[in-house]
Amino acid sequence: MDIEYIRKQFPALSKDFVFMDNAGGSQALGKVIERISGYLVHHNVQLGASYKISKEANEKQQYTLKQLAKFINANRSEEVVIGPSASMLLKILSISLSQNWKKGDEVIVTNTDHEANVSPWTALQERGITVKIWKVNPENFQLEIDDLKKLLSDKTKLVAVTHCSNILGSINDIPKIANVVHNHNALICVDGVAYAPHRQIDVQKWNVDFYTFSWYKTFGPHLGIMYGKYDLLHEMEGINHYFFSKDDIPYKFQPGNYNFELTYSLLGIVEYYLDLFQHHFTDKQASFQDKLKKSYQLIANQEEALSTELLSYLSTNPKIKIIGSNEADANKRVPTISFVHEDLTSDEIVKFVDDYRIGIRFGDFYAKKIIEDLELTPKNGVVRISLVHYNTVAEVKRLVKVFKEIL
Repeated sequence: MDIEYIRKQFPALSKDFVFMDNAGGSQALGKVIERISGYLVHHNVQLGASYKISKEANEKQQYTLKQLAKFINANRSEEVVIGPSASMLLKILSISLSQNWKKGDEVIVTNTDHEANVSPWTALQERGITVKIWKVNPENFQLEIDDLKKLLSDKTKLVAVTHCSNILGSINDIPKIANVVHNHNALICVDGVAYAPHRQIDVQKWNVDFYTFSWYKTFGPHLGIMYGKYDLLHEMEGINHYFFSKDDIPYKFQPGNYNFELTYSLLGIVEYYLDLFQHHFTDKQASFQDKLKKSYQLIANQEEALSTELLSYLSTNPKIKIIGSNEADANKRVPTISFVHEDLTSDEIVKFVDDYRIGIRFGDFYAKKIIEDLELTPKNGVVRISLVHYNTVAEVKRLVKVFKEIL
């Protein structure tokens, strides 16, 4: 991968600072920034009017939504719901989806998820919905299918699971999980926030019912997206004004509408992956999905190299415990790497690193249940280094050098 080309696409990377808190928020693409500004200058009007600029603005929004549907491989643009955050979209989903659920119905959540895909479902306990917790194996840090099967019953309405833990970095086998869930006539809701910055999204291939992620962690603005199968979205009651019907998809889930300029800027992200292909490959006959596939393979290779460099160091220190797999295999994990130290608390380590103009982080990252279950609260959570493809091996070596001074 041409790392110099990659880094030039992100204006913030020109400063003397190493960004390694990307799972908390990645840097924005220049294309995204330009489109936000351009939209506000030229098309900052309400949609649906008869005058020319409003019509142009509507065309831009519709084109963007169609491209986003292609980007995640949805069937149609109506299956794309835009909202202020993944957390809010999941809350809206829980309210809308559960309206016809009855006392005694069951939901399964995991103890590895960010609270965004937990609290909306546990809140339903007030209405008599039973919540079961699918717990990670504390020895191998895996969510095991056999444990899920023990929790499923004929009362299970939904399983909420993360595609990739924002602490463990491990990639869960979503197609396999979805198959097991559907065999029990239940639905699956996947939080893809920690996965989407790293690997290609294909909601049809995975056969998920709902899928969410955040654009500000995927090189864009503060905005969320939720995919839902059209038939499911159609049957649900929305939360918008009373005069909207079931047919008003996705608008019935978007009270006050969505943010136009930020949504339009998402085109810059789609274009980035296509440009990445054009820069590295010569196959002019490749399809949209094939271009994405090859671009994401470049990214996976780069991220595996980053993980290898960091995990190789962490694995050699007997006082460090990696919270997650110590394998760098890009098929099994993303370069979101967490650890604790035998003698030092996590905050002590991070605050030492701060002085070297390297941004890493400590804490529970809103995945409180796994921190509590793994008894890591006394350590003030984990130290987390979250890398993406624009990071370099040289940057990782710079961090390792700092670690060697303190660890």
